[in-house]
Amino acid sequence: MTPTRSMPRRSLARTLITSVAALMLAATTAAAQTVVKAGFNVFSVDQDVEIGRQSAAQVDRQMPAVNDAAISRYVSALGARLASQAPGPKFQYRFKVVNLSDVNAFALPGGYIYVHRGLLEQVRTEGELAGVIAHEVAHVALRHPTNQASKAYLAQAGLGLLGGLLGGGHTSSSTGQIVGAVGGFGLNTLFLKFSRSMETQADIVGAQIMDRAGYDPMEMAHFFSYLRQQAGGNPSRFAVFMSNHPAPADREARVQQEARLLGRPASTSRIGDLASVQSRARRLGPAPTMAQLAQGQSTGTSTVPAGTTGLSIEPPSSTFRAVQQPRGLFQIERPDNWSAYTSSRDYGMTIVPRGGVVNASNGRQQITHGVIVNHYVPFDGSVGNQYPSSTVYGSGALASATDDLVRQLQDSSPYLDAIQGSQHRTTISGRSAFVVTLAGRSPSTGEEERVDVVTQELPDGHIVYVLLIAPRDEYRTLAPTFERMVGSLRTDIHSTHG
Repeated sequence: MTPTRSMPRRSLARTLITSVAALMLAATTAAAQTVVKAGFNVFSVDQDVEIGRQSAAQVDRQMPAVNDAAISRYVSALGARLASQAPGPKFQYRFKVVNLSDVNAFALPGGYIYVHRGLLEQVRTEGELAGVIAHEVAHVALRHPTNQASKAYLAQAGLGLLGGLLGGGHTSSSTGQIVGAVGGFGLNTLFLKFSRSMETQADIVGAQIMDRAGYDPMEMAHFFSYLRQQAGGNPSRFAVFMSNHPAPADREARVQQEARLLGRPASTSRIGDLASVQSRARRLGPAPTMAQLAQGQSTGTSTVPAGTTGLSIEPPSSTFRAVQQPRGLFQIERPDNWSAYTSSRDYGMTIVPRGGVVNASNGRQQITHGVIVNHYVPFDGSVGNQYPSSTVYGSGALASATDDLVRQLQDSSPYLDAIQGSQHRTTISGRSAFVVTLAGRSPSTGEEERVDVVTQELPDGHIVYVLLIAPRDEYRTLAPTFERMVGSLRTDIHSTHG
């Protein structure tokens, strides 16, 4: 048998020394990177997501999207690679290319990131584009948008805010209340324009994200330097970026310093062919500027999902999420881009899209598009068998209770009339339900309105009802959304209710 050759002691020692040195170098490099800590924030992470969602819905209505699947896939794939390396809360990052010629990119709370087509056409390498997107991801990860909103709200609400006056829970209504106090959703300057200190933080963390994703952070520094040079020859095209990204004097030097601390990144394959993507973008024709868009001169067009054309609101998302009534009486699904508001006085829940509520001449808010779910005690509290023996909707407790509810609705909205023959029985989640359609010209909007009333009986004779509201001409388009929402209704018949 041939004896096994052992490694010479000197070679073994050298190998051990090399391994230890490599580990020490890796540890030193990891420890050497600059530590950046997020600032003061009164918002919860969930509220960041809610604010971002509502802001993005408004932005999507104002900014035309680039309608090219290959371009969208490229930017989303690059963004996902970078976002996977982001520190902080694990937001679900979303990336969209908007058809604007300005060189710019911006981020909203909760992970909504927008890249202007003008920026996509201007970058020289994928690494430069990665640098800009990583910078925006860093703003989200460090929660800079709501940090600024927090400081603004603190200035208005006073120090009592620090004592927990917001309460421990998070609701859509409280979020809207806070943001409303500091200037509303959408293109809120508190979400878009950051201090030089925050820009430095985003540069540093963005460089770290690039490094972990396999891109050289030096490309971020090079591109910011290139932008500054280009702005001298065409200031209008770069004005939005320069305004929203006030650059520290030593921006390039600070990114270069961080890159040296991080060391050479592991190489990574490119996401795709940038030149091909840029060629596709340039073939789309001229894109408007932000200034033209603000003046209503936009030549770009925004696309909406198939089957949702003709809506006067943002089309409902095809993604739904469940929302539960706080006291547990019912649960229902809503489109991801519709907001749910709950009442502190009763069991009511109102679910509306952005733009689905108008202010009437009498000062009241009126829903033009949306869904209301609530609990109702018919006949002023009668229970058991104390119902009329028959009604226009037929006999039985549920038909009688529905008739009483419809009369109450017509008392509050006299312009609504029941459509003859519209009443019918159905089932929801295996339990009996009743449907009646009301219609009439709304005095607030001047439009023909349709309201479907859906009721379901509880064991004590009370009912849970759903109102499906939309302009008559748009109801058919929203019908699939309404049907899914009603079909998702789950009522807890054992829940305590007044």
